[in-house]
Amino acid sequence: MYRVKLSQTIEEVVKKSRFIGIIIPCETEECSLHTLKECSETYPNASHITFAYRIKSAKGLICRFHDAGEPKGTAGKPIFKQLEGKKLINVLVIVVRYFGGIKLGAGGLTRAYGNTASKVIAAADIMPYVNYVQVELCLDYKHIQLLKYQLKQLAGKIIKQDFSEQVKFLISIPKVNEKILIQLFGGKIINIHRKT
Repeated sequence: MYRVKLSQTIEEVVKKSRFIGIIIPCETEECSLHTLKECSETYPNASHITFAYRIKSAKGLICRFHDAGEPKGTAGKPIFKQLEGKKLINVLVIVVRYFGGIKLGAGGLTRAYGNTASKVIAAADIMPYVNYVQVELCLDYKHIQLLKYQLKQLAGKIIKQDFSEQVKFLISIPKVNEKILIQLFGGKIINIHRKT
């Protein structure tokens, strides 16, 4: 599976219709819906604002697409197929259309929406998706440097730290490195939060 690092926008014209492809990383369905609302405000005079998204959640993969008034299956589905084909998750692709006066027909619409989605995906910075876990642990001050060193080795990072008699950390680490962390600091771990 793969994810998109940053938002990207491309534009093309097909038989006088203007198509704007936008790809946006979204960690939650709420983020996708909020972004779609903002897009409607950004492009208030658009003929159609179609989209597709694939979001990983605790309940599994959430997949949605919408034709936004275009003939059924000619807009949202071709966009979704591009996302699915590239194995992208936690991403929203929007294709905004300004009608140029020439009808494209079902095949033409399907190609135009699919090609716009394909081009914006190709323009995006795509990287492997890494599943992270959050780990809470409590350490003596003398172990802080060891933790920081190990986090660099294990591609982890400190999210939060509270200093008192001991130091309480909340760290994020790739799930594949969780066992190594447990071997190193097992007795110091308070809790592990796993996203599924």
